[in-house]
Amino acid sequence: MKTFFQSLFEYNHNVNRQLWEVMNAHPDKTSEKAIRLYNHILNGHQIWNNRIARRNDSPDVWDMHSLQACRDLDQANYEHSLGIILQFDLNDTIQHPNVKGKPFNKKISEILFHIINHSTYHRGQIATEFRQSGLEPVMTDFIFHERK
Repeated sequence: MKTFFQSLFEYNHNVNRQLWEVMNAHPDKTSEKAIRLYNHILNGHQIWNNRIARRNDSPDVWDMHSLQACRDLDQANYEHSLGIILQFDLNDTIQHPNVKGKPFNKKISEILFHIINHSTYHRGQIATEFRQSGLEPVMTDFIFHERK
């Protein structure tokens, strides 16, 4: 299972990098919404990594960062996730507050899957934003990553 999650996070990181490259190359065509969603993906990833690692220094889920800071945050998130995969038993359960602040328990593997799923969902929204702005969407399907 650890190898599978390592592959998922490599895919996640590579696709995030491709998005960054398009946004960096075409700032005049990149919508504010696409940038906001990209930041949201990265913030959510960091928040969940920090919950697993019991770190308290997380951003707000809708915080905005410069494009360069996003690139750095994506790299840090990727490395942190790989460390979590190696360090933790993915069947262990962690307790964290839900959106209403009440205690909630989840397996680490479920949280890692959520990070990937959440990112994929919002990358679909970014693809729509790219198309509406005249940019070619990035090919984000996992299967295409695996074929390389």
